[in-house]
Amino acid sequence: MTLTDLRDGWTLTATAGDVPDHLAERLRTGLRVRVPGTSHTHLLDAGLIHDPYVDDHEQRLAWMKRVDWAYERELVLDLPADDERVDLVLDGVDTVGTVLLDGDVVLRTRDMHRSHRVDVRDRVRPTTQRLRVEIASALAYAEAEAERLGPRPAAYTQPFNMVRKMACSFGWDWGPDLQTAGLWRPVRVERWRVARLAGVRPLVTVEPDGTGVVEVHVDVERSGLPGGDAALVVRASVAGADVVGRVAAGATSGVVRLEVPHAPLWWPVGHGGQPLHALTVELSAADVAAPAEPRGTGPLLGTWTRRIGFRTVELDTTADDHGTAFTLRVNGRPLFVKGANWIPDDHLLTRLTRERVARRLDQAVGAHLNLLRVWGGGVYESEDFYELCDERGLLVWQDFLLACAAYPEEQPLRDEIEAEAREHVARLMPHPSLVLWNGGNENLWGHEDWGWKDELDGRTWGHAYATEVLAAVVAELDPTRPYAANSPFSPGFAPQDVHPNDPDHGTHHQWEVWNRVDYSVYRDEVPRFCSEFGFQGPPTWATLRRAVRDEDGAVAGKEHPTFLLHQKADDGNGKLDRGMAPHLGVPDGFADWHWAGQLNQARAVRFAVEHYRSWWPRTAGAIVWQLNDCWPVTSWAAVDGDERPKPLWYAMRAAFAERVVTVQPRDGREALLVVNDTPTLWKGVARLERQRLDGSVLASAELPLTVGAWSVGTFALAEALLTPVDPAREALVVTLDHARHVHTWLEDVALDLHPDPLTAGVTPTQDGYEVEVVARSLAKDVTLLVDRLDPGARVDDALVTLPAGARARFRVRTSASIDPQNLLRAPVLRTANDVVVPAARGAAVGG
Repeated sequence: MTLTDLRDGWTLTATAGDVPDHLAERLRTGLRVRVPGTSHTHLLDAGLIHDPYVDDHEQRLAWMKRVDWAYERELVLDLPADDERVDLVLDGVDTVGTVLLDGDVVLRTRDMHRSHRVDVRDRVRPTTQRLRVEIASALAYAEAEAERLGPRPAAYTQPFNMVRKMACSFGWDWGPDLQTAGLWRPVRVERWRVARLAGVRPLVTVEPDGTGVVEVHVDVERSGLPGGDAALVVRASVAGADVVGRVAAGATSGVVRLEVPHAPLWWPVGHGGQPLHALTVELSAADVAAPAEPRGTGPLLGTWTRRIGFRTVELDTTADDHGTAFTLRVNGRPLFVKGANWIPDDHLLTRLTRERVARRLDQAVGAHLNLLRVWGGGVYESEDFYELCDERGLLVWQDFLLACAAYPEEQPLRDEIEAEAREHVARLMPHPSLVLWNGGNENLWGHEDWGWKDELDGRTWGHAYATEVLAAVVAELDPTRPYAANSPFSPGFAPQDVHPNDPDHGTHHQWEVWNRVDYSVYRDEVPRFCSEFGFQGPPTWATLRRAVRDEDGAVAGKEHPTFLLHQKADDGNGKLDRGMAPHLGVPDGFADWHWAGQLNQARAVRFAVEHYRSWWPRTAGAIVWQLNDCWPVTSWAAVDGDERPKPLWYAMRAAFAERVVTVQPRDGREALLVVNDTPTLWKGVARLERQRLDGSVLASAELPLTVGAWSVGTFALAEALLTPVDPAREALVVTLDHARHVHTWLEDVALDLHPDPLTAGVTPTQDGYEVEVVARSLAKDVTLLVDRLDPGARVDDALVTLPAGARARFRVRTSASIDPQNLLRAPVLRTANDVVVPAARGAAVGG
């Protein structure tokens, strides 16, 4: 096989739509562009538009949604030999495309999630040819489909559910409305003879005796030309095992089996290593001189290589005394899923690099996560993403791309959805990190609760996708992995019998918190598996300073139109204020409000995670919404759109740590919960002190305890420790080895917190500074917001609560020249103490 990469030599023109006057001439005559790329990235590269992520530029680019585009280039190809196929391959067209060669239509596309291959052998000419790809407005196409089929309800006003395009392209409550168009994945010409490897599907399992088994399913495409029906030889090898099989003359598939004795197991991060082995599959023509000899091979026709890992995965959804479990088992070991939801890391997808994805996944591992859920409103991610997850032991929960909407089951959408599912199930099967296929996000829930039934009036809405089409694709192509119909979902029950979002059955999304109630309500339920929950907070100050500015170039305040453009949630700022009020109060100044918003976000999520983890194994997982952002925005993310960790990231790191101590309610009183997510016993002596905020000890005890591997221990506490005389001035301090937990009986608004509780000093280091703080009184959530001094600065810890007399050191890495004394005062050095707005004692909310 020979490949010709068609990345260069393209011209992009705007062919229809309302183009601004100052761009019309340039876009009519055409831009020289490279692919992959999209309308937005091409115009950015040419300096014709401003960065859509900055200030109000998103609104200024709304015209691009209704423009039609055309890519065109010359194509010079040698005439094919009598037995040679010539294929035009487009790995991704965004989205509504018509492909023409010398003016003749050779392909129409309606799905950005699919690749396409066209046999153009009979169209090759001995002259320069013209390859043209016309791309129509996806919004206009979707609106026309809604008119043709009848509208279907969705979470947002634009009909993203009518076209197979990244749903969040149309805007989401954390994302911009930038509907790209283009050739977003590579384009090439492939020339080949006899047959090609059309697909390789390795089914990887482990026998009870430890033998690793790889059942390699090979699909071949025949050329349809002289010699194309010849017998073929398939050779596969992995980890020292080697096997050869034959594909009979004219046949288009074959299976070979590899066995690896005592195969080293691949484990999730925190549970073991991640050995990976190159699986190589070669397709050759059979040796005409020895046609019956399995190992007799002629010319090599194609090679396929991926790295695999030997592991088993099961999903336990059995009924028990609490409802229906949803427990993931890897290599037979049940594990608590410490996860986050993943959205595309850049809304302009073609800008993503392996290096950027690696940085994000390292942040996931750094926060002690063991799973990422690829959410159904985005894309099937790049090979880079899954390979990097394989290497890090990060499990992947993979949604099929259906989210928050009713989807028609009529054609052509039904065939497109099945075709894309088949393509990506086959593509992603080799990756050991992939452990679950999920039929979509909140579609079953939406049908039950969001008024869809009346609006649909009997029209199709996607039930068949969740319960039939996608389940059948997984069962046929990838039976080694479990399938869930949706998230949330109650396994084994029809939605009308048991609600899809019932916390006692399967997966649960908790969005009453954030939308309507205080985060203390997290403790009112013990879900079997919480696959979505979260709380908003603004991005880092440096990100605001770069991208969310007022007319004078300063950071835009919370009510400024630019800030509100970068706050996509319905009544987002109002919910932030109402969320802060019972805990911190609502500060007046924007700098304090910004810090309080970040702090309250971090506290809300940590509160939920510690609650969920304390109920293991009844609760078997917590997947925070969300790890990452795709642009600068106030959102639920732990890492903002400029790649900076927010305080939430540090809260997740603490809450998902391998060993955690926390005080939780049990049977009407407070108890000590000790979480041990390690393979060894945790044996130690907990030191417990009821202290005044100034550090004087009122009651104390030592509690010897042992908690088994992968277990949670519950320990009763003495009444003297749990009964404050003056709850506004007391705290319970628990110390166990290196873990510390500080419990108060009132919220900060009602505590007698010292507004300036720290003594601090700074020392230069080789790569920055070390800041040491000592608490004179209880200091809650000590944090250094170092990006205020240097956008590139990083600090090793945050949200550290110190009882009186305790100290902490923070390592600040920066290459900038800064005044080190600025590290010791606001707005860089912050605590909850200095931002809390005191409430009248009688109005305080109990904590």
